[in-house]
Order: sequence, then structure tokens, then C-alpha cells
Amino acid sequence: MIPVPMADVAALTGATVVGVPSAELVTADVEVDSRLVVPGGLFVALPGERSDGHDHAAAAVQQGAVAVLSARPVDGVPCLVVDDPLAAMQVLARELWLRGKPPLTFGVTGSSGKTSTKDLLAHVLAEAGPTLSPPGSFNNEVGLPLTALRRTEQTEYAVLEYSARGIGHIDVLRGIVQPDVALLLNIGTAHLGEFGGREAIAQAKGELLQGSGLAVLNADDGLVLGQARRAPGRVVTFGTTADADVRAEALELDDDGRPRFRLVTAGGSADVHLQLRGAHSASNALAVAAAALEVLPVDRVAALLSTATPTSRWRMEVVERADGVTVVNDAYNANPESMRAALKTLAVMSRGKARRTVAVLGHMAELGDDAREAHMDLGRFVVRLDITQLVVVGEAAGGIHAGAVLEGSWGSESIHVADVAEALELLRAELEPGDVVLVKASRSAGLERVAAALLDEPLSGSSA
Repeated sequence: MIPVPMADVAALTGATVVGVPSAELVTADVEVDSRLVVPGGLFVALPGERSDGHDHAAAAVQQGAVAVLSARPVDGVPCLVVDDPLAAMQVLARELWLRGKPPLTFGVTGSSGKTSTKDLLAHVLAEAGPTLSPPGSFNNEVGLPLTALRRTEQTEYAVLEYSARGIGHIDVLRGIVQPDVALLLNIGTAHLGEFGGREAIAQAKGELLQGSGLAVLNADDGLVLGQARRAPGRVVTFGTTADADVRAEALELDDDGRPRFRLVTAGGSADVHLQLRGAHSASNALAVAAAALEVLPVDRVAALLSTATPTSRWRMEVVERADGVTVVNDAYNANPESMRAALKTLAVMSRGKARRTVAVLGHMAELGDDAREAHMDLGRFVVRLDITQLVVVGEAAGGIHAGAVLEGSWGSESIHVADVAEALELLRAELEPGDVVLVKASRSAGLERVAAALLDEPLSGSSA
């Protein structure tokens, strides 16, 4: 964080100071989790689903917080009292972001792949100078201002992630930090139940383009291209089509599911061989290339893309156990598009090695009235990919099992289990050395516990 006087914090947020802050300057990060506070920081007391931040204000001060941004005074704690601590934190982030010379800011949105693309772009830009990017998916009205407040005087580039669960959400986030370069990756069916249709999703995601100097758009997605009219500045497209400004030629996946292609741009071309898995990673890499070419030459961009490894957890994390079982943990979240991409990668990873493939799938949340059919479609898709074994976890995912059985007249190839414990019991009994296991579902399914248990507990009788 750029050091800021407490008097400025109070003035910018309109706070009433109650008590005496322990220092005149905030010199460390702003936090909403009291456990993360370090000396010199500022704690923001937000109400939560399980606890109220005000209940942890004293602990935050004991950890070293200079003061607490709060909605009410707390006994024995120096407080900056405001009507709405979250709104005040957003105002503070916006005002401090504009001080001095703000970093060149890249904003990423889309129905899927935001976090992976953000991580990849931050990796590439770090070659050009100090780069700020959030850990994981800090992409909402809390996470984005927290990230913005982590800017330092040395920060030259910033890569921020913008999420939306409705029309106007990204406009609110743009009001905190307006990106100079806006990347719109894709328009899928994530949160379809909340939006009501893909056109509404496109309208919401397209808000990111407004106010940007450069819009980076997916030429392979018609709904994304339809948002180009909202971009006030330049537009650069990426994709696999011949008319994309930044495109992949000779795209293929190696036997480990890693894309390789020729990166072709107006300024030259170079070979890319990603360490990331899945054809969808190639699309993310093209988006990154289109943005990063603003500051780096094509050969450096290609080389840096080829050295990147997964950064955020539970997104196509691939670990091979000592007994030869490979676990692909993609359990952070799921929608129909990301499920299909992960399953295609699983199928490729058995190619030429005669390895069994096991898909452990849970439900996809927030699909609304289309949920049952979307799950059944996915089950049919698993059969068409000739996945060896399908394990469907939980009642809400039952449509996946039903679709698979109806499509392929499957018997034991698809098994529907009640919960994580039952899935683990089955997998421990049935997995064989050499198997490739994909674990994927929406976060609410909790299937990351399956992957964690498989990695912590090797097969009975194995050498792991």
C-alpha cells in the first residue's frame, strides 16, 4: 500500500474519528479479515454470513491495525465510524488509486477463465515491470478494492478481475478502478439462472469495455464481438479464425493436454507451448498475448506464455502420485462450458498411453430452469468422449448420471453416489495405477475434498 495519513483516510471516507489511532500513517495493507492484519494496517469491519467484523475489531488492533473502519464505535478500539464501511473502503480505494500516476491497468472479465487469464497476464507483464494482481478470485465489490489498495509506489502494471452477477455490477467496479485495457474472454452460461439469458450476460460483461482505451475481444465468440460497439477506443481481436488480429495457427494438444500453437500477430509470429492444460488455455493465452503486446514484443510474450504454470488453486492442478495415479483438480467452479473443456482435456490425457480416465463430477450451480437439461447434456457428452468411468456426486448432479445412462445404455460405467465420503470409498477401492482422475464441480459441491483426500492418501498397498 502507498502510505496514507490517517487524516486523509478520515477526510476521504467522511469518517468520524472515535478514539486515538495508534499511528498517524497507514503503512500496511487494508484487510477485512482480522487474522491477516499486520502492524501499520487498517481493518475494515464488514458484516459477514457467519460473523460480524466488529466482533473482531479488538483482535485486529492487537494484531497491529492503526484503526478500524467501522459502522459503529467499538469499546476500547480506535475507530473511523462511517455509515457503510464497504462503501467507504471502495471510496478510499478509488481516491488513492488516482493519486500520482496510476499503473497501466488491465481488466479481465468473461463467463469462465477470468482467474487463470489474470494469473497468466500478470506472469507475462512482470517481465516489463512491477505488476499488481489479486490472489485467487478477488473480483467483486470487496475483493477489487482490497486489491487496489495493495498498490505501491513501484507498481507499473495492474491486472484486475471483474465479476458480475447482474446488470450494473461491473459498472460499480469500474467506478472504483477503470481499466485502461479491457479483456472480454467469452460469454457462456455461468450464472444463467440469475441473468435469464446469454444476451443479458453479454450486456453485463460488456460494461467493462466502456471507458477503456483498448478492448481485447474473442473473435471466436459472436456475443463477445457484438459488444465491440461499446468500446470507445481501439479494438483488438484474438482467436483461431483467420481474421483475428492475434491468432493461433496449427493449434494442437500434446499427450498431456497442453496446447501448442504458432502465435501470429501483425508484428510477427512465434511458437508457444503452454504448461497449462486444455484447449481453453490456448484461448486465454491468446487474450493475454493481445493485451501484453501493448508493452512487450511478440517473441518475449510467446516465451513467457510457455513458462507459466498454474497459480491459483484448484484450476486444472495436475499432480501425479507415486503410484502413477494422476489427479486433475479443477474443483474451484464449474459451468457447462468449463466442464466440457476439462473433460476434453481428460480424454486427451489418455491418448497414446492406454490410461483409464475417471471423471468425478458434481453439480453445476446457478443454471436456473436449464439446470436439469444442462446436467443431462453433460452426461451425454461424457459418453461421447469415451471416458472410462464416470462418478457423479450428490443429488443435484443426478442429471449427469441420467444423461450418461440414456446416451450410452451404460451400466457400471456411470455410478451415482450420495456424497463425498461415498465417492472416496468407491475411488479408493477402484482406482488403479496409471489412471487419470478429473475432479470438477461448482464450489458449493465441495469436491476439492475428494482431490485433497486422493493426494493425501495413496492407494492401499501401493508404494506411495
